[in-house]
Amino acid sequence: MAKAWHLMRRPQGMPVMEDFALKDIELAPLEEGMVRVANRWLSVDPYMRGRMNDVKSYVPPFALDAPMSGGAVGEVLESRDPGLSVGDMVLHMSGWRDETVEPAANFNKLPAIPGVEPQAFLGNLGLTGGTAYFGLLEAASAKERDIVFVSAAAGAVGSAVVQIAKAKGMTVIGSAGGADKCEFVRSLGADEVVDYKAGPVLNQLAAAAPKGIDVYFDNVGGDHLDAALALARQNARFAICGMIEGYNAGEPTQLRYIMRIIAMRIRLQGFIYTDYMDKMGEFYRDMGGWIASGQVKGRDTVIEGLERTPEAFLGLFTGANTGKMLVRL
Repeated sequence: MAKAWHLMRRPQGMPVMEDFALKDIELAPLEEGMVRVANRWLSVDPYMRGRMNDVKSYVPPFALDAPMSGGAVGEVLESRDPGLSVGDMVLHMSGWRDETVEPAANFNKLPAIPGVEPQAFLGNLGLTGGTAYFGLLEAASAKERDIVFVSAAAGAVGSAVVQIAKAKGMTVIGSAGGADKCEFVRSLGADEVVDYKAGPVLNQLAAAAPKGIDVYFDNVGGDHLDAALALARQNARFAICGMIEGYNAGEPTQLRYIMRIIAMRIRLQGFIYTDYMDKMGEFYRDMGGWIASGQVKGRDTVIEGLERTPEAFLGLFTGANTGKMLVRL
């Protein structure tokens, strides 16, 4: 029988394993126009934490004691739709489970791109790569010769931002925690690296960017955002992607340098990946080319087994991943 993870209660602060339960689920009958898919790869992403709260947001909250959802890549096992055949690999949103039966319209067949593995469509060719691309180039209007600061630069989105910025001729400063992750960020081409575990972010950023910064790509919030405000040049642009530092916090972050938004005419732009669906052709063209040329490389942290999906998710908040966090089934 198929199995899926259920959210059993709303987390208070950092989620714990007891908030989740793995349960058997009944699959829908395989009727005309339906497809049965076995998941091969599951994506866990920080935005899922917000869906565990019963609040109105850009994506509906998870229902209690019901199968959870999220990005997944699966293989077609049975099909009663002419558009999909047994063996096709598909991208869809019924993650956190091992199998699903749904209308064929819910699945997007993956194109066969030489040298590109299916799980890349959950990373640099999917949500995380698209978030990096649109956040940097559209929300922040980053351009050649800009000085760009990227928080969580060793993570899935941040590592893509670093590489896209370098491909576009920008100077890049990345922040990461610990020597190994900082070395990884350097290997991506970052010009300077801030190790937030080694001392105050503001002091290190000031040394790395003595002329200030033009663009900040925010994945963290907190002291990273405050440091970026302190060192922003006039007309700086901030792409506000996610504030993972505050996702499990009870109190809002205090920003000492927020008044500089006025003096330096800083533009802060929140955005969501789906805001730019009309530009997906440009994204696939550019990102596909960078991947093919080696200018953008992916790195995955892989957790094995459906039963470890919550563990993989919780690892996002403790720095357990370098690059994209995935679960392989």
